[in-house]
Amino acid sequence: MHHGEYGFHAAERVIGVAHEPDWAELAEVMYDAVRNGPSPYTEEQRRAWLPEPHSEEAWQNRLSGQFVVQARAQGRALGFLTLTPQGHVDLAFIRPAAQGQGLFRGLYAAIEAAAVERGLSQLTVDASLAAQPAFAAVGFTILAEETVAIRGQHLRRYHMQKQLVLAISARARAQSRSDGARNRNRNQP
Repeated sequence: MHHGEYGFHAAERVIGVAHEPDWAELAEVMYDAVRNGPSPYTEEQRRAWLPEPHSEEAWQNRLSGQFVVQARAQGRALGFLTLTPQGHVDLAFIRPAAQGQGLFRGLYAAIEAAAVERGLSQLTVDASLAAQPAFAAVGFTILAEETVAIRGQHLRRYHMQKQLVLAISARARAQSRSDGARNRNRNQP
């Protein structure tokens, strides 16, 4: 089953960590998603949000300080999510031709796993109107509705949060059971 210009077969997609050589292509993914994807924002709002793909040093600096995961198929980036060290999902974009095929859930699972591994207890996101349902579907709740002014346009978004259940490693569980058994044995006559 082929899906448009950036189409792929589900079995051919790969989710993994993105690195600096990928960042220019990720800027194109963001541009494609914002400017060409289905959106509740007007064309004027979309143009104000992202007049052209990011290419400046600020884009490189923004991504270099974050954990970045991407989905690729047939040599092309289809989508990506980023996570700051503080637990903020900063960027989340899927190419229009790849939307509705589970990529967001796969990318988000990688972000959440990385957050848990880093010991983060919660994640936040400032989700666009288009992204809010996807974040809600993976357990985020709305804390506030916000309006952001960008280049003379006002765009609504949602500040959202998700509490994480930190995984206890198998070693920690085994140590806890072992300590408990020792303590029980000490208290016996």
